[in-house]
Amino acid sequence: MIKARLKKTKYGLSGFVITGHADAAAYGQDIVCAAVSALTITTANSLSQIAGLHPQIDQNETQGGYLAVQLSAVEQKNQRGQILLQNLQLGLAEIANEYQDYVTLQS
Repeated sequence: MIKARLKKTKYGLSGFVITGHADAAAYGQDIVCAAVSALTITTANSLSQIAGLHPQIDQNETQGGYLAVQLSAVEQKNQRGQILLQNLQLGLAEIANEYQDYVTLQS
């Protein structure tokens, strides 16, 4: 199961942690995993390339199943960054609602 956790501070969302695998289908056929991966990786890249921020990113590059993205205290006040993280929250909530056996969202 994929466990998604959005981190919050008084300024809004500060980052996210994604752990696990959906195991909804065979490797390469798992649309749940693909959807969560596409959303989270795009958000991490967008925080840098669109919002101009420098999030701290930690991931398991060999086995996958782990991605953590954290904005600094100053960057958490950035409106573009907040919009991107809110967009991620919306997308993950929809996936978690549709595929409850494979994804949980804690926010």
